[in-house]
Amino acid sequence: MFRLVSINQRSAFDHEGSWYDLAELSGDATLADPLAAVGRHRELHALYDRCASAPSGGLVAEATLGPPIVQPRQVFGIGLNYRDHAGESGAALPPAPLTFTKFPSCIAGPTADVPLSGDMVDWEVEIVAVIGEEVSHVAVDDAWDVVAGLTLGQDISDRGVQLTGVPPQFCLGKSFANYGPIGPALVSIDTFADADDLALWCDVAGERMQEARSSELIFSIPTLVAYLSSICRLYPGDLIFTGTPSGVGMARGRYLAAGETIVSGADVIGELHNTCVAGTGPVVP
Repeated sequence: MFRLVSINQRSAFDHEGSWYDLAELSGDATLADPLAAVGRHRELHALYDRCASAPSGGLVAEATLGPPIVQPRQVFGIGLNYRDHAGESGAALPPAPLTFTKFPSCIAGPTADVPLSGDMVDWEVEIVAVIGEEVSHVAVDDAWDVVAGLTLGQDISDRGVQLTGVPPQFCLGKSFANYGPIGPALVSIDTFADADDLALWCDVAGERMQEARSSELIFSIPTLVAYLSSICRLYPGDLIFTGTPSGVGMARGRYLAAGETIVSGADVIGELHNTCVAGTGPVVP
């Protein structure tokens, strides 16, 4: 098992609350790159054991963590993947994974501020699967083997931009700067008692907005990996935002405001703490 974090854009382990730089721990400078490290995820289990006898770089709680995956090549989002969220959205259940992209430039760390692009910006807590190798046409039964681990994400969404026009397009409304905070760690699959059944939740300004278990997904993580890999070649570090449960702001008629903090959490993985600040909206044509 291992917990992979990013400090100063360098990959590190979180071991019992202290952090260990991978390149220094291994003597391999290439492992400083989080994308290189996740592409060698099978080696990280044995390397993680070295932390117990190595000097640490400091306490994780005193470090500023970046996203555990820095500059992923592809970021996929899955819409309406919980029945209760489809219900609150007034939408039919999708016959196949409803897929969009979040552009990689939106990915941010677990404590990054979220600059609001308008007055209809929404929260969406999600389990995020991280691909660990270059693959295509992966069978469902083999899918967990190509997943390096799981992290937590917020699919922050500007509903005004997302729903502009007919038909609407999701990608830009979900890709403003810092609209994809992830972390705090990438956690290997063998760390979880059941990687298909994780509790996740989201609080906004101290109020519980979302609470569910990933076992409620319509399309499971192995199904998503198999489906996406049947269409696109997947690469180490690619992110799959697996969908959000009910309780989003659009269904409540309540959106994020500057000064509010979004606290997102998941079993074993940990929490994101993202404060909303005033931002800049899109240029209207």
